Amino acid sequence: MNSNKTREKFLEFFRSKGHEIVPSAPMVVKNDPTLMFINSGMAPFKDIFLGNSPIRYPRVADTQKCLRVSGKHNDLEEVGVDTYHHTMFEMLGNWSFGDYFKKEAIEWSWELLVGVYKIDPDRL
Repeated sequence: MNSNKTREKFLEFFRSKGHEIVPSAPMVVKNDPTLMFINSGMAPFKDIFLGNSPIRYPRVADTQKCLRVSGKHNDLEEVGVDTYHHTMFEMLGNWSFGDYFKKEAIEWSWELLVGVYKIDPDRL
């Protein structure tokens, strides 16, 4: 399965679970002096997690473009050393803002991996 199909199936799956699909936030951060670039899937939702912004949707799914070139999650040192570290990547995310917790998250992750992506459960 290619990356476009993986992304499409991810978003379709979480849409079917009642998630609002939101677009990727810009990678360059404008209103957060603590972050130059979006470096994780949760970064665009930082103000919601901190209680500084209202929750527009209790369930959200996205594919966030991320850039890691320094700091705690500095992948720059690993680029070229292996086949899976990159400075820019897309992070698939499903988010619950006070709506569901571990039980549903784990069940849905399993359903996505085994039921949708057809990964052999013995390999997980």
